[in-house]
Amino acid sequence: MRKAKILLHQNELNATGVDMVPIKGLAQKVQPPHRDDHYMFIIQQKGLSVWELDFSTVTLNGASLCFIAPGQVHRYLSGKNSEGWLIFAATALIAKPYREIFDTFLHSRQVVHIQKNDDIFLMTSAFKKLLGNEIMPLKKEVINSLLDTITGMIASEIIAFRNSIGLISSQKYTIATKFRQLIKEQYKDRKLVKDYAAFLNITPLYLNEVMKEISGFAASYWIHQEIVLEAQRLLYYTGLDIKEIAFELGYEDHAYFSRFFKKNTGMTASSFRNKKP
Repeated sequence: MRKAKILLHQNELNATGVDMVPIKGLAQKVQPPHRDDHYMFIIQQKGLSVWELDFSTVTLNGASLCFIAPGQVHRYLSGKNSEGWLIFAATALIAKPYREIFDTFLHSRQVVHIQKNDDIFLMTSAFKKLLGNEIMPLKKEVINSLLDTITGMIASEIIAFRNSIGLISSQKYTIATKFRQLIKEQYKDRKLVKDYAAFLNITPLYLNEVMKEISGFAASYWIHQEIVLEAQRLLYYTGLDIKEIAFELGYEDHAYFSRFFKKNTGMTASSFRNKKP
């Protein structure tokens, strides 16, 4: 039986909206690729772990941080002497400024290497003890506060690496993050720059100017990238044929979709699927 959809893990978190498991507790076997409806943060203190993230292999070697956003297809592949934690958190619990940073650097910088004695490891140790405390008053509120600190530290490491600290307070950065969020929500129905510019109450010309300054690419590039990425996920992880994928992505003309895919990737959809190991 062919696989028609990518497995979605949802409603897995308890009432607190947070869970935490040790990396070394992961099964030493290939896991099925899946999406989550929540964030996952990998906080590795030492060792090596290998992950698949949207059909790319990501290797965390030594002290490292990684975030995986809701909707990204991922799985754990293998590890060697890896120690650390996976923190799962409902999207609603992640502060908006941090979510905007994660959205901005999605697919471009999701992994950062840190010092093995970084303060975040003290925070995660305290977080684990707190989660196991069944009688603590105001437990949920304290959990949320400490989660906010941990996710803020991860976001801080990402922008510090990119030297982007001054950027995130600008008006153009706000426009860019809203635009990227709109694309994620509406790329199946809206594929033109002018549609998104109208939502943002700016001109297409100005939207292009903003995106080029913030990201180095025009607005149309990001729309096309979101469509192509989802097409690649469906080609790689499901058995849907190209006509079905085109329809799933909002294209009534599958031939047009095929031309679009080849123009933006340099290969046909069939060729991409045949690359799958």
